[in-house]
Amino acid sequence: MGMLINIDNGGTLTDICVIKDNNFYKTKTLTTPYDLSKCFFEGLKAVSGVIYGDEDVARLLAEVDHIRYSTTQGTNAIVERKGPKLGLVINKDNAHLPARMREHDPDLYDFLIGDRVEEIDLADLSDPQKAIDTATSITRLTSSGANRVVVCFDVDDAHEYESQFKKVAFDSYPRHLLGAVPMLFASELADDVSGERRAWTALVNSFLHPAMENFLFNAENRLREFRTKNPLLIFRNDGDASRVAKTIALKTYSSGPRGGMEGVKAFSKEYNLPNVLSMDVGGTTTDIGHVVRNTVDEDRRGKVEGVPVSFALCEIASPGVGGSSILAVKDGAIQVGPESVGAVPGPASFGRGGKNSTITDVNLLMGLLDPSTFFGGGLALDIERARAALAENVADPLGISVDDALLQLRDAYEQKIAHELSGFAEISDDTVLLAFGGAGPMNACGAADKCGIKTVYVPKTAAVFSAYGIGSCDIGQSYAVVLADYKQDTLVKAYEKLLERAERDMFAEGFAKGEYEISAQLVGEKDGTESVHVLDGAVAVPQELANADAVTLEVSARKRLRIESDKHAEVKKANPAKSSKTRSIFGENKEWQDVPVYDVNYMEPGDFGAGPAVIEEEFFTCLVRDGWEFVVTELGDICLTKGAV
Repeated sequence: MGMLINIDNGGTLTDICVIKDNNFYKTKTLTTPYDLSKCFFEGLKAVSGVIYGDEDVARLLAEVDHIRYSTTQGTNAIVERKGPKLGLVINKDNAHLPARMREHDPDLYDFLIGDRVEEIDLADLSDPQKAIDTATSITRLTSSGANRVVVCFDVDDAHEYESQFKKVAFDSYPRHLLGAVPMLFASELADDVSGERRAWTALVNSFLHPAMENFLFNAENRLREFRTKNPLLIFRNDGDASRVAKTIALKTYSSGPRGGMEGVKAFSKEYNLPNVLSMDVGGTTTDIGHVVRNTVDEDRRGKVEGVPVSFALCEIASPGVGGSSILAVKDGAIQVGPESVGAVPGPASFGRGGKNSTITDVNLLMGLLDPSTFFGGGLALDIERARAALAENVADPLGISVDDALLQLRDAYEQKIAHELSGFAEISDDTVLLAFGGAGPMNACGAADKCGIKTVYVPKTAAVFSAYGIGSCDIGQSYAVVLADYKQDTLVKAYEKLLERAERDMFAEGFAKGEYEISAQLVGEKDGTESVHVLDGAVAVPQELANADAVTLEVSARKRLRIESDKHAEVKKANPAKSSKTRSIFGENKEWQDVPVYDVNYMEPGDFGAGPAVIEEEFFTCLVRDGWEFVVTELGDICLTKGAV
């Protein structure tokens, strides 16, 4: 195996892991939201120092085979409502489309669109003079605050009408002029019989596009300066990767969490776990997923914040509760998130100007975190700043002591996560919780307790688990087209056209015809119900689809890189774990108690112990609550169970 670099960019921290000659290296860097390329290259510089002993980015990039990148920036932007205002152009007498769209999520719709909607008469597009007048709709939208414009006509032949309007619009607003309005035409992005899905797909893509475009192309250009062997690969939310130029912005939405789910799937196979609920706690969100019988839950027509889109998406919930989520008092009660302080200014204890309290500050004041070793020793925490912020923001407004506030804040935070876990999936006796992310293991036992889960796993790669999870992804592209009719000739022509696109795109990825797999299926829709028919060798419309309301041809090209293993790891006790030191933590009885601290880097398979205790490594800390026990597995992961004896 050569060298692989995997980067997962989060709202607060950016994780980097490198796999080289079967060795694993990792580091983290603070995310720089004002310039994502800065933390991208700072991460490369830092991890080169971990590998070589001295920082040497040039050598690292000369030796690497592939760089894969995933991000939660899109998820965070939507959760926190940070991004451009959009305008929507629809066809006349189609006001029911915006109304239906708004029903899915009134808050998101009002934030993205509001009343910035223009209707045009499609009949005017065939009249040159009237067509020019229709372009004034763009001026009205920009005058009302729209930074970008989406065009979606919910009619038959939508692509043809949108193409006509595109020509008129670009004649009136040429792209080379300053002040030209970025426009996106829904039918160019997705061929879908549902106007609502096409419109939402285009709106979300347009919302995410500016930030992704600026960063990804800048990063790719800088990588070219180092003459890397292969182009930057973007890990997408469908589980595959592709070049920047062949990735749309919407496919980056929740791509970081999807990387985590690929890791969860592999983990569930290694331990033969039939029912795994996962929580990836980052700085801004907790990403929750579910793997049942080694299968990631995925919708053919996914949802972003509850709104339907035209592409498949893994079922992941991303509530705004993370290590940097703001803990505040509202109407006399503690509120957890969804706003986050991010990496800048960060929690109050970071000493970077932050004034808000977070669970990071709480865990510091409860003694769980060591201020001198946090973040690998690269970010000293300020206890006094944390205490002052907590007193001002929570304790004083509630009229309680700081010590009382600590326990209430911790319980509120864990209850919030437990509520999200319980709401995402039904919890049964065989449900186990896989906790990862930099802040995932910290309160895992408490969150599990509050939702009735008795077994928690913390992977040894927990701190960079999502980055690690994208390491073996395949490289591929997917295409879809709605058939004009169900004739055999129509299907064959559409199939051949998509094959040509696949051959072109995969050649650009570096793979010749025959070096990748092709799969195809027909999806029929009848009275709102879908049926899928795999085209296994024979390209023909099955009789069952003869009366369908619509039929979509889907084709995928994929270069397989994943390596599957049937081996199952064992979890059994061998020797009592040896603690490296003790730490005083604040307990349920509001008294301080010295507990053992176990260093992950020095524990062996079979080592076991019981709570209360602390398990930690450079980038994650886990509190083993009283009543819980732990054992290090055959693979070096940690299994925690409630019911210690």
